[in-house]
Amino acid sequence: MTTQGPLLESLTRRISETPPEFLLEPRMGDKGVVNVAAVVNDALVALGQNPLTQNDARAFQTTDAKRERNRLQVTLLACWLLYDEWFRAHPEHMVRALSFLQDDVRALSAVTNAQKFISDPDRREELARATLNAFGLRPSGETLTQAQDRLMTLNAAERERVIQAARVAEQRAQAVREAMAKKAAEEAAAKAYRE
Repeated sequence: MTTQGPLLESLTRRISETPPEFLLEPRMGDKGVVNVAAVVNDALVALGQNPLTQNDARAFQTTDAKRERNRLQVTLLACWLLYDEWFRAHPEHMVRALSFLQDDVRALSAVTNAQKFISDPDRREELARATLNAFGLRPSGETLTQAQDRLMTLNAAERERVIQAARVAEQRAQAVREAMAKKAAEEAAAKAYRE
């Protein structure tokens, strides 16, 4: 996040204006419309990166629609976002585009539905900020601290992790309370028996 990137507003607007073609059903096996590997390949080439190898392309081809549909849909959204003029004009920042589309998008799609990234302003901002962060960029006009704070605030994966940790802590606290209540009841019963 040390380098200043594009305006955040231009990226969130771009996400909100995602063309319908990028929202069509990803091809999985013999079903669906959009060949995600081909879209990823085109995006990489437009960003000055090497085309997909056959091995790399397999990451964007699946027959497991139930498990992979959302990831592939978010991948298409990310490709649309990366095709922004700013990213294409700065290929020097795009060296990890493939790993972003393979790994970072997987993490984003694990907690947020693809349609939310379009319809929800906070999720649009999260996708834009996560994309910038993946390339070591921050929104134009923001300090490093501002960019990091806002990304952390919006991070759905981090929020889910905190919620899960809070649930686990509450379950442990409840177990301790129950154990203490049981022990107190046993001590009271033992005291009553002695008297």
